[in-house]
Amino acid sequence: MNIFADIPDSLPKELFTSLIKNDNVHIERIVSKGHSTPPKHWYDQTWDEWVIVLEGQAILVYEQNLQKLPMTFGDYVFIPAHTKHRVEWTTPDSQTVWLAVHFYNNQ
Repeated sequence: MNIFADIPDSLPKELFTSLIKNDNVHIERIVSKGHSTPPKHWYDQTWDEWVIVLEGQAILVYEQNLQKLPMTFGDYVFIPAHTKHRVEWTTPDSQTVWLAVHFYNNQ
């Protein structure tokens, strides 16, 4: 298996690929190409998430203080449960490949 395999050239919407999932953890690849969270929408997840950018660039925004977090390949962040956040921007002319690990043990 290769994390960069099977990515279509055209991405009308973000591509989510589940790699491993059980009762406690979900690991997925997310591919964005100019995609962002809809305006005024905030993710408020009941689980912890660790995410790394493997390719491309993005900007995350936290609702608290509207703190912007620019991310490029190799950058990662831990997002605790109920930390409201959104994807403000991803590279529009090339793909951004994320690896996200969701931890469900705190539910």
